[in-house]
Amino acid sequence: MSTMSADAPVRPDTRRWTPEALGTGPVSVEPCRSAEYFERERDAIFKHTWLNVGRVEEIPNPGDYFVRNIAVVSASVIVVRQQDGTVRAFHNVCSHRANKVAWDEAGNCKRFTCSFHGWTFGLDGELRGVPDEAQFFDFEKKANGLTPIALDEWEGFIFINVDPRPRNTLAEYLGEFGKGISGYPFEGLTCYRYKVDMRCNWKVATNAFQESYHVPFVHQRSVPDSSAGPENPFAHLVGASLYPLHSTVSLYANPRTRLNPVDEAVARYGAGFRKRVVTLTNLPAGVNPLRANQWGFDINTVFPNFLMLLWGSGQFLTYNVWPISVSKTIFEVRLYNRQPKTAGEKFAHEYNRMVLRTAIAEDLATLEQIQPALESGAKPYFLLQDNEIAIRHHHKMVDDYVYARVS
Repeated sequence: MSTMSADAPVRPDTRRWTPEALGTGPVSVEPCRSAEYFERERDAIFKHTWLNVGRVEEIPNPGDYFVRNIAVVSASVIVVRQQDGTVRAFHNVCSHRANKVAWDEAGNCKRFTCSFHGWTFGLDGELRGVPDEAQFFDFEKKANGLTPIALDEWEGFIFINVDPRPRNTLAEYLGEFGKGISGYPFEGLTCYRYKVDMRCNWKVATNAFQESYHVPFVHQRSVPDSSAGPENPFAHLVGASLYPLHSTVSLYANPRTRLNPVDEAVARYGAGFRKRVVTLTNLPAGVNPLRANQWGFDINTVFPNFLMLLWGSGQFLTYNVWPISVSKTIFEVRLYNRQPKTAGEKFAHEYNRMVLRTAIAEDLATLEQIQPALESGAKPYFLLQDNEIAIRHHHKMVDDYVYARVS
């Protein structure tokens, strides 16, 4: 892990967070507009890394399942809880003629049945029933179950790896980063979801949420001064930690945030986006890792396409960024809160949803203007400043995978 002290002096070249190994030069835009590069990403990254597909609360009971259609790996994936309580994943592909065996996005069942010819499979993927089985040649049920997919869990998050022989375990993949934020209160929360189709490259979408430099400008209507203020007008980070693949950046909390009457009411009932109720004690070591006093929240990037925003107040936010093509992306947002116990807390949750929706709409409107500009060829590179360290790191990790510099 690479970190620098929050109190480190600013260097003459203004670099505070960026280590020598990452450099400070321009970053090519070609990986965000090249169809050839995108195909390399598909094969080198997404088909070999651990991808978050949900949380265990989505399938609490035996027989509960959900389906994720993941275009970037050309796979439809069933995630299902077994009778013994474990969770497994399978390709949603019948062994007979390759039709789907699960058509709903989620549900509960005792078996999966292909609607094409009626083949049935148990929750464990074993082939149970074949109509007119005697007419098949040299046929063995044992050898023709659903094709399994590697699955593992971390802190209630479900990850899959479509590589038949993953290079590492999920724990190894998350490494020091995963250990650092283990113990955060992820479980037992309510969840609000948003899903958006976007016309931009997946890295353009991911990078927008890895920095706070844009906040005073893009979010003037929603959260203009939450991460910026007179003492920090350009929303400089208060911390940055880089891991071999993943990263954490810590955002500033403006102590003089201007609140309207609704914001004030929300602050009385729970954590809001404009004024956060943050506990700096008893946090896992990887949350606000530099223990900055004016800390608002952390943006954690789990390579390649999963982001977690942690407030330390029984609330967190996740983004899943799913590539469709070089210029199309599905962006999924999940907001998690404690179960509301009063009408006031329920009101705070609903208000937070609206603030979040507005802020994300501001971001997405900006992003969809970037892709056509990239494709125009007007600019050959991005110019990144010190507080965009997580973007620079992410581009390097992508490039390392694409050109096989990662073992």
